[in-house]
Amino acid sequence: YLCNTCIFFQECSKKQKNDDTQSTSVDALSSNDGFEEKNEFHTLADAKILLSDCLACDNCMTSEEGARVFQQNQKELFRILNLNKKCDTSKHKVLAVSICPQSLPYFAAKFNLSVNDAAKRLCGFLKSLGVHYVFDTTIAADFSILESQREFVQRYQRRNQEEHALPMFASACPGWIRYAERVLTNLVTSRICTAKSPQQIMGSLVKGYFARQQNLSPDKIFHVIVAPCYDKKLEALREDFYTALYNSQEVDCVLTSGEIVQIMEQKNVSMKDVTEVAVDSLFDEIKEGDVVRHDGKRSDGYLEHIFKHAAKELFGMDVKEITYKALKNKDFQEVTLEKDGETVLRFAAAYGFRNIQNMVLKLKKGKFLYHFVEVLACPGGCLNGKGQAQTEDGKPDKALLNQMEEVYAAIPVRLPETNMHVQKMYQDWLEGMDSKKVQETLHTKYSAVNQTASNLDIKW
Repeated sequence: YLCNTCIFFQECSKKQKNDDTQSTSVDALSSNDGFEEKNEFHTLADAKILLSDCLACDNCMTSEEGARVFQQNQKELFRILNLNKKCDTSKHKVLAVSICPQSLPYFAAKFNLSVNDAAKRLCGFLKSLGVHYVFDTTIAADFSILESQREFVQRYQRRNQEEHALPMFASACPGWIRYAERVLTNLVTSRICTAKSPQQIMGSLVKGYFARQQNLSPDKIFHVIVAPCYDKKLEALREDFYTALYNSQEVDCVLTSGEIVQIMEQKNVSMKDVTEVAVDSLFDEIKEGDVVRHDGKRSDGYLEHIFKHAAKELFGMDVKEITYKALKNKDFQEVTLEKDGETVLRFAAAYGFRNIQNMVLKLKKGKFLYHFVEVLACPGGCLNGKGQAQTEDGKPDKALLNQMEEVYAAIPVRLPETNMHVQKMYQDWLEGMDSKKVQETLHTKYSAVNQTASNLDIKW
């Protein structure tokens, strides 16, 4: 099957492809990976990721990127685990795994567990393999949402002075970002929020804040993200998320939720048989408590948090509940704020590439009325990422997805503003909310990449 971005690139990919390209596996592209010797992970390392599983079609990425994406697989995890079992301690790595909030409902629903039990059992399983730390990325989403809120208010206040200040597009979805940079012009990319995604902020937290707390060089940490979609593998490779001084990426490897289940199956381990272990915190010896989430039905809720924040900051209005109005379909909805009979804020949620395409066409025609759009490549949002809740033939497992949505909706909401750890880190680590370090650590830039029109001219 084709995943997120590939769906949109498929029109330009109809030129002939041989079967070898379509079925190229991890093994074929990473033969020199230090796995010649037999070890306890050898059989697990034979799991394959097909090109068709990833967004990495030959028109949306370079061959070098393709090879590096294929290296982000179970083999990389096992290579580090085996390295740590050898006597040469100078080559050992501290292995840290960070789990996305939208992955936990998948494990909970699939194994009929509460989301808190699923988090602890997943932590227990990973540590039984040899992982040192297991983190929850919700704190990284806190930072991303807070920075997005502040940026929207600033853009709104500059809207009459800067042509491309509004609308502002969300930046958390790597499938959307990849499409925007490779296909669209700076008319669109200049409007994308500069706040890093939760994944990459987590990379900064682990390789920056946590490394400093542990007195470790960033290159001594191997950081793995467990995520609901394959697109995040490519996001981890962005040049702006690489530190040349330490020859280190903020995120070294991304594994999907489904790939973690594959490891369990290959080791004949059931989640229900795993010992529960509390999830680690970035802060000293503190352990995480119960799982929390942000507002939003299936994702991190950028629209809801930014909408409520903007209503308060710009218009002095406290919005408690948000009412969505479905437009052409359930994956394109809008939210408005009225004051004195006038619509002062108009936000939209656009999920899936067909809705994204329609949105971009309206923007180019000058018929775009929205101030902010939460853009996600997957129809239905992040819970529906193609790295989880898929049947064997690559179609969404609707029954499992419905269970996941129920699990996710039942998780208590915590506002980013109320996280005292975040507020303390702004002061102690980032040198204040308006510092240069905040811009360097929590923000990035997006710009259109020149591509040949013949390759990327998509017709509908």
